[in-house]
Amino acid sequence: MRRSVTAVLGGLAVLALAACGDPGSAGGGGGGGGATADGGTGTSAAAACDPVAGDQLVVLEDDKNLQTVDNVIPAINADAAQPPMIAALDAVSAALDTDKLIELNKQVDVERNTSTQAAAAFYESAGIEISDTPGSGQVVVGAANFSESATLAELYALALKDAGYDVEVRTIGNRETYEPALESGELSVVPEYVGTLTEFLNVKVNGPDATADDPQASPDLEATTENLTALGEEVGLVFGEPSEAADQNAYAVTTAFAEEHDVATLSELAEACGELKLGGPVECPDRPFCQPGLEETYGLTFSEFVALDAGGPLTKQALTAGDIALGMVFSSDAALATD
Repeated sequence: MRRSVTAVLGGLAVLALAACGDPGSAGGGGGGGGATADGGTGTSAAAACDPVAGDQLVVLEDDKNLQTVDNVIPAINADAAQPPMIAALDAVSAALDTDKLIELNKQVDVERNTSTQAAAAFYESAGIEISDTPGSGQVVVGAANFSESATLAELYALALKDAGYDVEVRTIGNRETYEPALESGELSVVPEYVGTLTEFLNVKVNGPDATADDPQASPDLEATTENLTALGEEVGLVFGEPSEAADQNAYAVTTAFAEEHDVATLSELAEACGELKLGGPVECPDRPFCQPGLEETYGLTFSEFVALDAGGPLTKQALTAGDIALGMVFSSDAALATD
């Protein structure tokens, strides 16, 4: 997975699907009865909800904040950081929200523009303004090896050029590769994700059991950013302002399913459905953000789990084909329609 599987997404978002692959091991409809409301066995208070096939998907609101935050944030080498640099990066953060990030991803992943083209068009249309205080020197903007990161890196580069810097954009791979390069100063800045980087640094600073023993990321953006800032000080990183744009896990059903059961949130789904068929990444049954969290936080019950992929084409195809009722997707997926 390109990032950790964490998510909060308010309201509904409609997924207009691009071409998808085969549904893998997905099977037929939903299962039978579950526990009664008083904790006994037998028929559930709500009937089991079979999958409903359809061409579009909706993301159900995580109204109890199961997922940790993963807002986009500039991560900066502390020795390279200058006030004009941070101000320019903050101007980009202020211009972004999740809907705009979805549109940027759509420009690249669906309409096949380059990240450079998509970033330039957005930068101009958003009217991003850079402080009159000029910066100077060379800045290397790093990008991870997926299109969203590349597009964000190009946005950062445009703002930094307007701030007076000589800028190079360099794609350098996954977090395990680019984060040490950011610490060393080989890279000056990288677009990052608040919750994911917080726990990455938590493990790096406090040991391999730190995430389980003392997690530093949570559904609270302010608290998580404070923890990230403190961890960054330990490794020589500073941060700009987090944007409203987030790339997190979310849980989707077809629009036909949502309309049939009149659900817009995960809480409403739990009230409407006794049992569901869930699909997602293979680790979902063991991860607190996924099946265990859905069960414990929302009281959802599942007749079956189908191992597919992490928000990818297998999961989306299984949903639209009616092979699963609920599936994990990413909140900034290029297939998400915006208002």
